[in-house]
Amino acid sequence: MSCPLNFNIGVLGHVDSGKTSLCKALSTTASTAAFDKNPQSKERGITLDLGFSSFTVPISEEKKAVFEGFDTVQYTLVDCPGHASLIRTIIGGAQIIDLMFLVVDVIKGMQTQTAECLVIGQITCQAMMVVLNKTDLIPLEKRPAIIEKAMFRVTQEYLLATKKPDGPFIFAVDHCFALRGQGTVMTGTVISGSVAINDNVEIPSMKVQKKVKSIQMFRKPVEHIMQGDRAGICVTQFDPKLLERGIISSPGALATVEAFIASVHKIDFFKGAITTKTKFHITVGHETVMGHVHFFAMVQSSGHPASFPASEPQDFDFSLEYVYQEELLSEDTVSKKAGHPDTQSSGSKVEEKCANAASRQFLLVELEKPVTCSVHALVIGSKLDTDIHANYCRLAFHGRICHAMTDPKYKETVLPRLKVYKVKNREGQVERVADAYSLIGKNLFKKETNIQTFTNLKVTLSTGQKGVIEGGFGQSGKVKIRIPEGLPSEIIQQYSGKKKTRKGVMWRKRHQILPVRAFKIQSK
Repeated sequence: MSCPLNFNIGVLGHVDSGKTSLCKALSTTASTAAFDKNPQSKERGITLDLGFSSFTVPISEEKKAVFEGFDTVQYTLVDCPGHASLIRTIIGGAQIIDLMFLVVDVIKGMQTQTAECLVIGQITCQAMMVVLNKTDLIPLEKRPAIIEKAMFRVTQEYLLATKKPDGPFIFAVDHCFALRGQGTVMTGTVISGSVAINDNVEIPSMKVQKKVKSIQMFRKPVEHIMQGDRAGICVTQFDPKLLERGIISSPGALATVEAFIASVHKIDFFKGAITTKTKFHITVGHETVMGHVHFFAMVQSSGHPASFPASEPQDFDFSLEYVYQEELLSEDTVSKKAGHPDTQSSGSKVEEKCANAASRQFLLVELEKPVTCSVHALVIGSKLDTDIHANYCRLAFHGRICHAMTDPKYKETVLPRLKVYKVKNREGQVERVADAYSLIGKNLFKKETNIQTFTNLKVTLSTGQKGVIEGGFGQSGKVKIRIPEGLPSEIIQQYSGKKKTRKGVMWRKRHQILPVRAFKIQSK
């Protein structure tokens, strides 16, 4: 075949760990953006942008059937910058890789950006190899012991991802430049689908369509490319200054998103609280913008956490009810709550936070600036304004979009469909039993409260019986509560009698605590 099977390897690690030197040693072909050719990179002595180079390995005859007739595998090395200030570029590069090389300076060990790159790799790809670099700087007599101490077992068997030419064509552009006499070349990686010469492609951010004039893979002309391939696409009559980095696609494949709902997971290395209504840097594809976040979770009708399959939801279900969360919870906290739904009663701060947590958490992100992305794009939330010299992971959460909002008026057209409730607890006391199925409660509401608003809301006695508020009782804020399953005889006996005192009638001193769970919709 004219095209080799392309496999993308991301080379990530802390600044000055030797990533670019490793790429030089492995590569046989360099692109126009390889090995720090940027003048600023040469001046500062560090990588400032993504660099691309490759080497090719022939496929043996007995393995050709496995690789569907390909003769060679082309390994494209994506050299990512290591400096903390370039984390946006690192995240963008990591989203186009099949395998990650985590380069570690064996002398310095794990450093701040090493840990951040490790987190990015866990989010964006399924396989990783740790490269212990600069071992030649260790004295020969100490080298085996130090390497043995720094090294851990790494699996060296990889399954090449199946490249699928079907689906919409989506191409992550990382460089764009003019080529005299040819047109404008956009270099990048095919995220999904395929494209051939003379096909039309769209620049969604500009709503402009162009015809593909030619395609090259590391200076070799090809007729078409598909998912996973690293290539340059040439179009005509397009100013390269208008698209330095971004996405192109088959016409109509991508949307301009104003806000979105995504499944979400907290990154354990992030130590700060991730609270609702705060601002985070939101990375979707190659774009990073500011966004306000709102967290919520799915619960069963009983109020206990629901259980879900391990896979991420592809589409959001607006027909279900969700519970509001003050902050995003870690996976461990959610798992403990899912396994012990009665932990709410002990009253610790952690248990208060997870009192209504479910094993599936979501977030609503309202973007300050629209972004162009696929409808199920990967999302990473960060605090990139944190001091880059602090020993602190800035990556806070990650997830995948399950509903994208493209209407600028989404607050009126979409958000009213989102059923997010805030759970509030009130506690009162049992004043007396009216009959075997009802009682009178007090100290739940003020006398001026409109009790009708709370009719039919659920209450739970401290002894476990569940009921509903039937309505008000008198003018002092008391309520009548119906217990459908009936009251135990000991409660009926305890709260049916009166005691006389010198001051008149007084109810028995021992009162039952009566928590009332009131559900109120959370306005957006």
